Amino acid sequence: MYNLNLDKEVLSEKEKRNIEILDILRKRGPISRPEISKDMGINVVTISNYIDDFIKNNLVFEKELDISEGGRRPVLLDLNPQAGFVIGVGLNLTNMVGVLVDLKGNMITKTQIARPRPSVKEISECILDIVREILRRSKNYTANIKGIGVGVAGLINKETGSIHWPQKMDHYYTYASADVPLKGLMEKEFDLPCLIENDATSACFGEHWLGLGQGYKNIIFMFSGVGCGIMINGDIYRGAKGYAGELSVYNYKEQDAFSCELGDDCFIKRWEMDLGITQDNLDLKSVFSLAHSGDKNAIAALSKAAKKLGIKIAFLVNLLNPEAVIIGGGLEDAGENFLKQVNTAVVDWAFRESTDGLKIAYSQLRENAVALGAASLVIQKVFARLN
Repeated sequence: MYNLNLDKEVLSEKEKRNIEILDILRKRGPISRPEISKDMGINVVTISNYIDDFIKNNLVFEKELDISEGGRRPVLLDLNPQAGFVIGVGLNLTNMVGVLVDLKGNMITKTQIARPRPSVKEISECILDIVREILRRSKNYTANIKGIGVGVAGLINKETGSIHWPQKMDHYYTYASADVPLKGLMEKEFDLPCLIENDATSACFGEHWLGLGQGYKNIIFMFSGVGCGIMINGDIYRGAKGYAGELSVYNYKEQDAFSCELGDDCFIKRWEMDLGITQDNLDLKSVFSLAHSGDKNAIAALSKAAKKLGIKIAFLVNLLNPEAVIIGGGLEDAGENFLKQVNTAVVDWAFRESTDGLKIAYSQLRENAVALGAASLVIQKVFARLN
């Protein structure tokens, strides 16, 4: 039975330092002990004590010698990406993606299916099927898989493991308690620890961990216009009980009365996940394709959605003053003109001081962001070596 604790949220100082050292090795290895010491502002003896422990556990290995400026040449260290593997599963606007990655986040294998219908049973079954398929393709890695990370829509209760899924009932939305204990089912079937996280939060962490090269630590990841992932000072912000990042208020009893036009203050009303882009039974990718080919109706739909999204982002930019806003979840295929229109709306609606130096960009991880982010959250736990 596994012994990696994926539920532990509060890390000790030792565990935080484990993560920091191993992340430096992941990003910059091969690197010497003195360089790590200088980066972290910690004496080299302390760094060596950590490194020795990592070497014993096969997480780190020593490599060829660096060129010396005099005296004994320093030994270079690198993360051993083959020390473990992690499965990640993520749900986007258009599909569900499953990946197997090594400890550096390199994809070993990937599978995907069209996005299932938004029902508890169908989404749960699809997640289980994708994990089964990843395991079928990964027989050579099975013995060294450390855990499974899953990024899904909804409100994730970290204390109980329950998920409240957003479901549409007639013309209004509600959050229904999942009648399938997904985490328990997965851990029982696969005998692996499982971490379930909100999709936008997973994507936000993945973009920070694997995507952004500039080292941004204050990030908003816009997962359509319904939810967002929030990172503050390098740490994912989940709120008191893990529900932070929902971008709307909603009361089905007031649904008909609570309507508004673009720009009115009730833009905080709950939107459709696709920002209202799809129409006439066309899916999101079809609308994007029509817009790219010059269809006026599709172009108009994207322009309206871009302005609405930009207004919502402007509100968040004023509230949180991030360094970067990343747009993903499936909207990356909308194209550069959509992104420019979002950027224009943010500049028009937010305080000038808040937008100075602000980066607004599409996710670099694109459709893999949620799956890779969920896997990366598990890798972080492996780095911390939680027992």
